[in-house]
Amino acid sequence: MSSTTSPTTTPALAVQILGEIDRIVSDAEASGQPLEVDPTRSRLFELFVTAHGAGHTEEGSDPDLTADGICQALAEQWGLKSAALESTASQSKLPSEHLSKMRSLWSVMRMWMEWSYAWSRWDEFHKEG
Repeated sequence: MSSTTSPTTTPALAVQILGEIDRIVSDAEASGQPLEVDPTRSRLFELFVTAHGAGHTEEGSDPDLTADGICQALAEQWGLKSAALESTASQSKLPSEHLSKMRSLWSVMRMWMEWSYAWSRWDEFHKEG
C-alpha cells in the first residue's frame, strides 16, 4: 500500500494515534462507558482508519500500529508488562488498576484485529462484475 504520509511525519502520527487511544481509554474508564459502544468505538475506528491509511497496520510496518504493536506500546506505557512480571514472580494477583487497564487493552486489541481482518478482505467481497 502506498502511503500519503511523509517519512518525517510518520513517527509523529503514530505517537499521536497512541496518545489518542490512551485518552479515549482513560475517558471511557472514568465514565464507565464500554469501549465497544459508540461514540467510543467510532473514535477508535477513526484512529484505525488513519493508521491504516498511513500504512502502519501492516505486519512489519515501522512504526508498528498493528494490534500487537499497539498492545506492546500501551502495555509498556501503562506499566502492565512490569506489573504482570511482578505478579507472576510473587505469585500474587494483578493489582485491580492494572487488571482494569489490561481488560481495556484486550478490548482495543480485539477490535483492532477485527477491523484489520475485515479491511484486508474488503476487496474480496466487493468485486465488480
